[in-house]
Amino acid sequence: MSRHVAIITDSTAYLPQQAMERHGITAVPLTVVLGDTALEEGTEISARSVAHALQKRRPVTTSRPAPEVFAAAYRAAAESGAEGVVSLHLSAEFSGTYDAALLAAREAPVPVRVVDTGMVAMALGFCALAAADTASAGGTLDEAVAAAEKRAAGTAAFFYVDTLDYLRRGGRIGAAQALLGSALAVKPLLQLVDGRIDLREKVRTASRAVARLEEIALSHAGTTPVDIAVHHLATPDRAADLAGHLRERVPNLGELHVSEVGAVIGAHTGPGLLGVVVSARLEG
Repeated sequence: MSRHVAIITDSTAYLPQQAMERHGITAVPLTVVLGDTALEEGTEISARSVAHALQKRRPVTTSRPAPEVFAAAYRAAAESGAEGVVSLHLSAEFSGTYDAALLAAREAPVPVRVVDTGMVAMALGFCALAAADTASAGGTLDEAVAAAEKRAAGTAAFFYVDTLDYLRRGGRIGAAQALLGSALAVKPLLQLVDGRIDLREKVRTASRAVARLEEIALSHAGTTPVDIAVHHLATPDRAADLAGHLRERVPNLGELHVSEVGAVIGAHTGPGLLGVVVSARLEG
């Protein structure tokens, strides 16, 4: 289906495939490097494979898409009839993906607006959906960007990890913060703030951390109409329980997505991740 404004994101949005197809969203893959082998997220490596490699202490790193990959995606959008592209990506604090997209946008055959959403996972995915909805309704390039930015402003992400070692190794959290996770068996709850990972609070046990994650999500949702995503890595039962509780307790819940994160986020969080994204629905 040809759209006058094309929506492109990256593979860390973790949008359900059906939603991407329905809204005509394209995801450019990031890369996971396992040992000496570079593999595309989503097609060549799974999060479970990454979790297994991390548990075996094999070297795992990630890398941004090359600008040429974005250039090809922008050309394909133009050839399909798009008159402009909104390119929405994970926080530039985490990855050079945004910079690669900017480089490619300079030579694109149609105008491309590249947006650092400051988000990741379905926090990014909800932004892409907002832009796609606006474009489908006949919105302009600027209106689609504005919808994504408004959705980002009303979105929050909170998460728990069993250990901060993986975030520290990948440089996504400072050594001082990582130390908090090992001292006195403290279990940190984390959140996205201004595109960075910050400590939200510290609790003593994993079970208490999961319970607090639920309470934080409920408090943030309040009575506002919201969509929610629950993410996990290698903890499907925890995720299902949390999603079930939120489904019962959030008064104005719209969509509820439950999914395992992909290989890139898994490489930085390690197994045991449990996260909640709360995103206010746009009016109209």
